[in-house]
Amino acid sequence: MLLAMWVEAAGGFGLGGLALPILFFVALFVLMIVPNQRKQKKWQEMLGQLKAGDKVTTNGGIRGTVLTVKDDSVIVRVQPDGLKLEFVKSAIAAVTTDEQAASSS
Repeated sequence: MLLAMWVEAAGGFGLGGLALPILFFVALFVLMIVPNQRKQKKWQEMLGQLKAGDKVTTNGGIRGTVLTVKDDSVIVRVQPDGLKLEFVKSAIAAVTTDEQAASSS
């Protein structure tokens, strides 16, 4: 009963009541979801272009050189002992080869 009185006093549930939540969700989508999708797409492209000889950094902070690229994993040689470690591709956070070439120019 109290809700019915409030609805009558507010003039009913109209489009004005829905405009603010819809605007909020549109803004949320544009500001948070779209940039994250772009970042994810760029990361997927980076993993797709991974090749032997690239210097990479893993999510755990391990840096090394890619020796072999398989379907879902990569073998990385780390220094100073030259250990070979196998990682799933999704563990690669960044390829640092291109960044070093651009900064030395």
